[in-house]
Amino acid sequence: MKKSLEKTVDEYISVAPKDAQSNLHDIRALIQKSAPKSTERTDYFEMPGYSYDGGYDYDGMFAWFSYKKPYIRLLVRPPVLENFKKEIVGYVATKSIINFPENKKLPRTLVQKLVKASIAVMKERKGKK
Repeated sequence: MKKSLEKTVDEYISVAPKDAQSNLHDIRALIQKSAPKSTERTDYFEMPGYSYDGGYDYDGMFAWFSYKKPYIRLLVRPPVLENFKKEIVGYVATKSIINFPENKKLPRTLVQKLVKASIAVMKERKGKK
């Protein structure tokens, strides 16, 4: 997806290819389920992201998702993916982005574990300040 100027997550999803929209809705729901009472926003990195108030770094952001053909991408705080390297074998990943093929079901349990771990990293970093 090109750099977007969408104002809402619904708008972000609606401009993605129809084949990817179901998984985008799913990853959104999984993040929301894993992070109750988080704030959904698109102003940080211009993609759907989630934050908590509380004086955390990165303005409380802990997870984002995006679409970049042929992947649904989940972005989490480092070192989460490094800590889960055994569980993410087989997926294309960087230091903070894991790519899920757009034409396959999302690994729901893995997505939730990664989001919760990213929240824990954020909270741990605040405690070290």
